[in-house]
Amino acid sequence: MFWFCVHSEASLDDHLKGRKHQKLYSVRETRRLQEKRSVFVSGFQPETSQLQLTDYFEQFGPVSEVIMDKEKGVYAIVEFGEVAGLQAALSHSQHTLGGQKLRVKPREKKEFRYIPKKKQDTKNLLTVEQLSQDLCQAASVNEQMHRLVERFQLSESERKVRELLVELLQEVFTEFFPECRIVAFGSSVNTFDIHSCDLDLFLDLENTKIFQAKARSSSEQQAGEGLLEDTCSEDSILSDIDLSTASPSEVLELVAMVLRKCVPGAHKVQVLSSARLPVVKFSHRELGLQGDVSINNRLAVRNTRFLQLCSGLDGRLRPLMYTIRYWAKQKQLADKPVFTFVQKLYKDGNPFGGGPLLNNYALTLLVIFFLQNREPPILPSVNQLKEMACEEEQCVIEGWDCTFPSQPIAVPQSKNTEDLCALLAAFFTFCEQFDFAGSVVSLREGRALPVTAFLSKDEEANEAPVGEHLEMEEMRAKPRAPKLGPLNVLDPFELSHNVAGNLNERTQRSFRHECEEAAKYCRSLQYQRKSAKGKVWGLVRLFIPRDGDAPSSTGDAARQLVVSIPFKVTVLSETLRRRLHSAGDLFRQLWFTEVCKAILAVFQRVLGCTVVHGKTAEVPKGGYEGVDCSDTKTIGEESQAAPTEDEKHGVATTSKAVPVAACENGNRMSNRETNGVCRTSVSCSSANSDSSPLKQGKGVKRTLSEEEALPICPADKKPKLHSTAESGVVQWWCEVQHRVWAGRRKARRDLLKSLPETSRPEVGSVELEAEVTQRILLDHPAAEKLLQFAVEAKVLGGTEDTRAELRFTPCDEHASIFQDFFHFLELFLPKITEKLLEKVD
Repeated sequence: MFWFCVHSEASLDDHLKGRKHQKLYSVRETRRLQEKRSVFVSGFQPETSQLQLTDYFEQFGPVSEVIMDKEKGVYAIVEFGEVAGLQAALSHSQHTLGGQKLRVKPREKKEFRYIPKKKQDTKNLLTVEQLSQDLCQAASVNEQMHRLVERFQLSESERKVRELLVELLQEVFTEFFPECRIVAFGSSVNTFDIHSCDLDLFLDLENTKIFQAKARSSSEQQAGEGLLEDTCSEDSILSDIDLSTASPSEVLELVAMVLRKCVPGAHKVQVLSSARLPVVKFSHRELGLQGDVSINNRLAVRNTRFLQLCSGLDGRLRPLMYTIRYWAKQKQLADKPVFTFVQKLYKDGNPFGGGPLLNNYALTLLVIFFLQNREPPILPSVNQLKEMACEEEQCVIEGWDCTFPSQPIAVPQSKNTEDLCALLAAFFTFCEQFDFAGSVVSLREGRALPVTAFLSKDEEANEAPVGEHLEMEEMRAKPRAPKLGPLNVLDPFELSHNVAGNLNERTQRSFRHECEEAAKYCRSLQYQRKSAKGKVWGLVRLFIPRDGDAPSSTGDAARQLVVSIPFKVTVLSETLRRRLHSAGDLFRQLWFTEVCKAILAVFQRVLGCTVVHGKTAEVPKGGYEGVDCSDTKTIGEESQAAPTEDEKHGVATTSKAVPVAACENGNRMSNRETNGVCRTSVSCSSANSDSSPLKQGKGVKRTLSEEEALPICPADKKPKLHSTAESGVVQWWCEVQHRVWAGRRKARRDLLKSLPETSRPEVGSVELEAEVTQRILLDHPAAEKLLQFAVEAKVLGGTEDTRAELRFTPCDEHASIFQDFFHFLELFLPKITEKLLEKVD
């Protein structure tokens, strides 16, 4: 029973009518309705997008929202617009998406709890302002960066406290694991320490295993029972476990027990055995520290030594690293946004687990890679460091060569004299112009490797560019290919590990966008010179937190009518991956050819458009599964031929040649009627030439199959794709005679409901989308010349992310209606093109 104390009925009435109560009631009611219409979905592949889930569940009813798991991408909440949609989804016997069986169940109903927002800590807000004032008072950007280090690095007392805790843990664990070693690594000791960073510890049990084996061997030889009892009493905690055969989780449970019972101040002890590197997490109450204890992490210890060496080689690394890390957190690219350095500003790792943010280690390696590529280099490559090491410094861990000098004195000093201000600006420009999609960052080589070098699974180990330092049998025992993604940064020693493999395209796009903005700012006087009027300048303006969501995939391109098809190795068929691997540095042209074929298939066979072109290029034959391209007819030459299947269903194909006139302006297309056909100009050098057959009216137009109208390089001349210069431009002229973009969701849903469950195409598949178009064509009469537009496609890469860029130019008279069609294409065209690339054989 609950009792409420109310001063009067009038007070209660005022409270119920109050804005705060009304808002709380509205939120509670909204949550209740959302729960009634939502299902919990799991079992899909990690790279599955919200759009794919939306497309799939819309066969059961309108979908209001899809909320993805932001941590590891292993579940989603799908909210339907109506309860009927939820019931239909739950009654469906089996759900399958992308070949994966989905688990769908009602959303768990939880009691609504109102958690009021915490008030801002005035003291912390003052501290932020104090930091800005301190930086503005500096005489130069160089001095600002050094002040940043002084603000964030651990004080001597903080270092001493951590050392004492390590000593305490060493004493405690030695009692239970004789001859063990506790070794600190990570942010506390890698020279990039910050206030409240975690204390990462490695429990080395190799000597303990030897001790245990000797003790057991000795006990078996003892005839005296008294000696046997003494041995058991001394080694009681090891008597129930064999360290040489025990699983990591069993050993970690033992470590957790020691922490809970024998380490003063240790609490919140938790074993994370399912992590990539299993650890025991704990907190220390009195010291306010959080720590991790791992048992199989020698590579991380060696990585820490490598970072210590790099800091010792050049004093510019630390201030540059602190600045870039702080900038990344302020821009919500790594960890959480930072508002006060008193709070937990940095944390080596991602607080969202496998979420989409850049971890500090990946960012650190990216900065070191940048310094390796300055002219002259500031830091040597790992391979160069290996050559400088002496015989006693040879080190192999788990089959990976981790050799480098133990002291900076063994490495020649760099001749580079750039200051910190220039290096910071150069870093942002470097990242702005780097082809992350088509490259792999290799600190071992000190250069970018083509991503295609990692695509083939069948190559011999000695052909791999990343494994030259390993013996043949060691390489074959190791997983060859790292997990590739939008941003690929190889660990300098564990060469099968992409330390940025958790990133998605959105984060990579945000990172590039923020680098572009930072590079632009660093070219201004506000960055380079101290303000004489007392305004914020230098790093302070650079650190302004990002406001709003990440930029869209199109950004300004939408206003320019541009659609980009990004280069994604994860969506390519195994056959195409092998072909790209064989193409080496020329992979972009081969990929672009396949993209052009796929785009033509989308326009012609999926959307029912008519595509024509002024010239023909021979390319290898081949189509796509589920998209029949065998019935393409030549316009003009085939006017007397029997009607095709598309024509029977109302898809008109032009029966006359479509000449292309010279371009009259850059962005808009001039048009005039010539025998009922819109005559349109496309901006291109060949069309403007007086000798061009297009100018002279030569060259008969015809519809294209996706084996045609693709850029071809002569056999004796290879294209240069190391810059943004055009390596090949393809131009198409398209006509649309139905509103194939309107009502697709409803048509898709109705189509799926009309088909037997066993014969339904997979949601989001090319086959389904082609059938949806056919249904729209049957239900709506054709509109003659509803829409006409030109498309210019080209491949970019080398000094920017590899991608195919499609620039659309509509006829003047169709500009307004084209906007609706273009907004549809922005999402549909890349998605279906990727589906076709998955099926290339």
